[in-house]
Amino acid sequence: MAEPDFTATGVRIGRGLRSLTRAGEVRISDGRLRLLTSYGSEIDSAPVQAVRASRPWYAPQDRASADLNGTRYSLILGEQDAAPGRPGPSARRFIEAVRSAARG
Repeated sequence: MAEPDFTATGVRIGRGLRSLTRAGEVRISDGRLRLLTSYGSEIDSAPVQAVRASRPWYAPQDRASADLNGTRYSLILGEQDAAPGRPGPSARRFIEAVRSAARG
């Protein structure tokens, strides 16, 4: 299996007002975006070309939303996974990763 293009762990994933996981994982690899629970079960996945990722202008830097298969998920990407001297997964890095993976 190839190295993932983007991985963020410790992500709070929600749908509407419902929290699906508080320590999930967002992974972009092999041309797909996958939302996983903390146990590794798949919540949802879609080809990156079909994913719409954005960051609301009013939200903090660590929040993003992703539309997969007609469902909008809210993502809170934390800084707790950052290795010393390395920035953590921010919403901006997530959105850039989705866009660059969609371009090919």
